Amino acid sequence: MAHDTQCSNGPKDTASSSAAGPKRVPISMLLSNEEQTAMGILPASYWQQQYTDDEPDDDFVPRARTASLTESIFQYRHIHGRTYHSDLGNAESWEPNDQHHIEAMEIAHHAYMVTMGHRLYCAPLDKNKVRHVLDIGTGTGLWAIDFADEFPEADVVGTDITPIQPSWVPANVRFELDDCNQEWTWPANTFDFIHARMLLGVIEDWYLFHRQAFRTCKPGGYVETFIACSSLQCDDGTLKEDSAMLQWGKVFSEGGRRFGRTFEVYENDLQRKAMAAAGFVDIEYRDYYLPVGVWHPDKEAAEIGLWWKLAVEADIEGYLNYIFNVVVGWTPEETKSYADRVKKEWNNPNIHGYAMARSAWGRKPESVPKNTQKAR
Repeated sequence: MAHDTQCSNGPKDTASSSAAGPKRVPISMLLSNEEQTAMGILPASYWQQQYTDDEPDDDFVPRARTASLTESIFQYRHIHGRTYHSDLGNAESWEPNDQHHIEAMEIAHHAYMVTMGHRLYCAPLDKNKVRHVLDIGTGTGLWAIDFADEFPEADVVGTDITPIQPSWVPANVRFELDDCNQEWTWPANTFDFIHARMLLGVIEDWYLFHRQAFRTCKPGGYVETFIACSSLQCDDGTLKEDSAMLQWGKVFSEGGRRFGRTFEVYENDLQRKAMAAAGFVDIEYRDYYLPVGVWHPDKEAAEIGLWWKLAVEADIEGYLNYIFNVVVGWTPEETKSYADRVKKEWNNPNIHGYAMARSAWGRKPESVPKNTQKAR
């Protein structure tokens, strides 16, 4: 279920760990109960006090800098029983990189594919011209592998800050360790297609990200991003103000503000605004409706909701651990009580919550002024 709109002239404005333990957000930055209440976030203890009797729900071109895979890369940080990427500059991912979360990410890949009608991209790519492709934040590498299979003549590079990609891949795929928030060292005009998916809470500056993408994209090439809204909503009043599902977006939004990587990309239309500001043209987007759970009477919508539910439930503790426990400052016990409650709500067919997602893509003009080739 999607909606297409073209915007040729751009959108209108409308914890590192060591032997001493994980690096945490300074105590001075953590939210007090009063601050949480002022922002509409229910205190963490609410979920334990309110629901203590509930049972958990069981239902190709070389570049100057690339980090090599040395032993230090595999010295993962341990935070509340989960592992996260090793120290790599200022990189700070909120998602774990252990096997439990890898399996959840693989389910999420299928959820994204179902959402997009089993398409890997929306941009009007010419298979006869696409030869160099970059996948930023490649995660488990499934998108890059599938794209390489569909474009056997293209060289596909997937970058990430953690080496969790498989070793057996098509000959035209390679993976490199890199932090997309640092200066990109790819030469200008390198890639025919630059892709990034679900970089919520990852990008420090979406405008800088797209300026760097613009510089490294070939004239006539495309950049495309896919993002889901972190906030849940409903149209019929079945999602109550004190529900765990509504609290989800509030906590993630505040967590993103706390550690400087926004989760409100969809809400602030950052994809299209940043593309336009960077100089991309022929900007288009497609919105997707994501029911939470299987309550929707439409079969296609219900299937989308099912796969998103399965993807999150496959490791809900992993999705919550860093933002809720490290950034916002809840205890693991409080977060578990919250996780149990939110799962009960989105498995309730009488609660009709949903989120939105968006694919946005734009083309680099064939003729580009020299001063726009600089990313910073």
